[in-house]
Amino acid sequence: MNAPTKLPPLPTIADVEDAARQLRGVAVRTPLLESPLLNEKLGGRLLVKAEPLQLTGSFKFRGAYNRISRLSPEEKKRGVVAFSSGNHAQGTAYAAKICGTPAVIVMPADAPAIKIANTRAYGAEVVLYDRYKESREEIGNRYARDRGMTLVPPFDDPYIISGQGTVGLEILAQCAERDVTPDAVLAPASGGGLISGIALAIKSRLPDCQVHCAEPDKFDDIAQSLRSGQIQSHDGSGKTFCDALMAPHPGDITFGVMSANLAPGVTATDAEVETAIATAFHYLKLVIEPGGAVALASVLNGKVPCANRTIVVVASGGNVDSALYSAIIGRTSPV
Repeated sequence: MNAPTKLPPLPTIADVEDAARQLRGVAVRTPLLESPLLNEKLGGRLLVKAEPLQLTGSFKFRGAYNRISRLSPEEKKRGVVAFSSGNHAQGTAYAAKICGTPAVIVMPADAPAIKIANTRAYGAEVVLYDRYKESREEIGNRYARDRGMTLVPPFDDPYIISGQGTVGLEILAQCAERDVTPDAVLAPASGGGLISGIALAIKSRLPDCQVHCAEPDKFDDIAQSLRSGQIQSHDGSGKTFCDALMAPHPGDITFGVMSANLAPGVTATDAEVETAIATAFHYLKLVIEPGGAVALASVLNGKVPCANRTIVVVASGGNVDSALYSAIIGRTSPV
């Protein structure tokens, strides 16, 4: 897939700062965690941004609220529609609920049960589809057209990106409070909304800090796109239990931001992700879902060295089925 000849308008750090004002008093300022014992093992300083403690269990609430809260009264009356494997679904459903607007969420039938159940519990109408035979974009666009609903994209939207970027602003503030300057910041990436927003924030204040996207092994379409300078799709041949990170390619807007701000992308295998999940539980007492642990895994596997450095990783979500989580903790040792 080739990049467009002309990119749409890209969000800026001013947009991220505006999103922070919009989210003030609504979103949780999640903690930046660290473990002296884990730091000792790694030979450096590792700080973990705990977005599983955000409303709805992931960073996705930030962007969804920043988008939905800005709709006109008439748009809110007609409602919103979104498509998601789970975290954007829940973030959109809850943001819609507190903004007083109905929501339709298109979700794959094989999404984790906890994500489907929570989305319904937040009051959204859930429409299930077969991710291997049907197009979620076509279904979502049909609802938007037939019901006059506003489409809330999972990543390729300036308001969404700016809302997610508030994670980066919080990282900057929390590092300053500790009088530390990170050498690198990593976050899991699928379509690129989170890492794009974070990059806008981090690079505005710390231009020498490396910002990396972390993707599952064989789902590294962003890393491929950064290398080639054009939007690329992964070949779809891989398998991963990181259900939140399976977008086929980055968006036009996210790629525009990422290509200007990111260091090379990194990856982690499912086995390495399991080690990261166990490590977060053992050292930080933090529950992370598979997709949310890829950035941590990419430090623990050495793709981004931590020795004699200060590294910040974003744990992006904690919505994992209890049976899967307990199985991983039971069979996997931390680093």
